[in-house]
Amino acid sequence: MTGFPAALQLLHMLRSVYRRSSPYDIYHINWLQCALPLPQDGKPALITVLGNDMQLLRLPMMKQALRRCLSGRRAAICPNATWMEQPLKELFGDYASIASIPFGIDPRWYAIERSVGSMHTPPLWLAVTRLTANKLGSLLEWSQPLFGDGSRQLHLFGPMQETIDLPHWVHYHGPATPEQLVTEWFPRAQGLITLSQHAEGRPQVMLEAMAAGLPIIASQLPAHADLIAHEQTGLLCNSQQGYAHALATLEHPQTNLRIGTAARAWVTHALGTWDDCAERYVQTYQQLLEQSHHV
Repeated sequence: MTGFPAALQLLHMLRSVYRRSSPYDIYHINWLQCALPLPQDGKPALITVLGNDMQLLRLPMMKQALRRCLSGRRAAICPNATWMEQPLKELFGDYASIASIPFGIDPRWYAIERSVGSMHTPPLWLAVTRLTANKLGSLLEWSQPLFGDGSRQLHLFGPMQETIDLPHWVHYHGPATPEQLVTEWFPRAQGLITLSQHAEGRPQVMLEAMAAGLPIIASQLPAHADLIAHEQTGLLCNSQQGYAHALATLEHPQTNLRIGTAARAWVTHALGTWDDCAERYVQTYQQLLEQSHHV
């Protein structure tokens, strides 16, 4: 129950902020729970949605509470991944427009140059994640026979949020800054691995890896399949055998280069930069305001 009073305090604080926002024409709300205290003032709202928000909708009465917040206003619910559109339409499509708006990527990730021909020997693989059982998924179990003999290196980055007993063959570095990944690790890595079983939305680290031309091996979650076209812009796997095959596939330089190049091209076209993301939001603001004026 320790988190419940804190959540109530946050909602009261947001309600106070919203009530003081009369000079503004539109609300931009990040995350569904932050829409709960919206005042019933009829102002249009753009509400972003991440993967964790989908877990929120499982709570009792949450759907009804959010529908009440949406009532009487023009609203756009904008998940950052297309796989969330259909369940949100089923819940709120009669109260709001539902259309994904993907985040952008900082240009420094696009500027990374990888040299496939001079890759690290033994092959150097990266995993960048919060360290919890769900976020790691099968990574340690499946990697044991493939990395434990030293024929490959697994470098793990991220905060230890649960007590995880890491085997000796894992090179654990703790949290890494984006600058460290950009300058030191992404240019010389074979690829990025994420075998998460967490309720992912659209993992930003995967998008940054794709922008860098770094191939990805990922578990077959809806959020991962939404990003990766199997064997075209990355590899998806749901078994240890499939994981082993993916590692071997991406250790062929030409295949690695082909998939990395295709991944970068897709992210460039589909997501672009944060300036492109801002433009997508501006277009949605304009649509909401125009619709509100015609009510």
